[in-house]
Amino acid sequence: MTLLQSILLGILQGLTEFIPISSSAHLALLPYFFNWQVSPEIDFIYNVLVQFATLGAVFAYYWQDLWNIFQSILHNLRKGASWQNPDIQLALALVVGTLPVIVIGYPLKDLVEQAFNQPLWVGAALLITSLLLFLSEQRFKTNPKSQPLTLTDALVIGLWQTLAIFPGISRSGATIAGGLFRNLDRQQATRFSFLLSIPALTGAGVVSLLDLIRLPNFTQFLPVILPGCLVALVVGYFSIYWLVRYVQNHPLYIFSSYCLILGIIVILSVFL
Repeated sequence: MTLLQSILLGILQGLTEFIPISSSAHLALLPYFFNWQVSPEIDFIYNVLVQFATLGAVFAYYWQDLWNIFQSILHNLRKGASWQNPDIQLALALVVGTLPVIVIGYPLKDLVEQAFNQPLWVGAALLITSLLLFLSEQRFKTNPKSQPLTLTDALVIGLWQTLAIFPGISRSGATIAGGLFRNLDRQQATRFSFLLSIPALTGAGVVSLLDLIRLPNFTQFLPVILPGCLVALVVGYFSIYWLVRYVQNHPLYIFSSYCLILGIIVILSVFL
């Protein structure tokens, strides 16, 4: 991996981790289309570290929400405050929403790694993302009434998130769509999707990090990898900033169309 490749992949990761067009698909497809010869070892190291970088973007953007949750939990433990506190309820929702990906996602780790190197699967999964975004917008269009997030909503959205363990199915796309299907509005669904990414990305990152530290001399690749991670963090922050404002007044059809077109191109490239 060259420094330029690292930076380009970092830009892609920062953009596509939060915009619902699948970061895993883009990280797999850019080397595929340009025939980059990246060793599996450095590719693995890069994916682990760049994932933590984009997680940093979520912490930076939602630090006030996270601080409020932390304070509410401490206050509840010390003073016996009500568990009906909105911040406590949000924390519980994040725990409940994360359970499905732990129970379902971790056992499928090896299968997911195999799918990452299969462009045909990635293309088909992009079509699934396109369909999810389209159908969720149709649902929201016919039933625009929103309701507060419940623990049941969180569990269902968490089940939707498990789809995104496969490359090509957008994590943010699946969870935002799941929120719309549960009658959340776009702002609610998007905010919960991004907050839900914190335990999901942290868990996946820690599992991969344990594999990473077993590799000999992985630090020799850091001068090339770290600039890409820094770019991913900065771009990821502004991606969140843009998308949160975009979904206030715009539907998700543009992302659905993009995934549809890219998925068709990928599938055609495999056969042609």
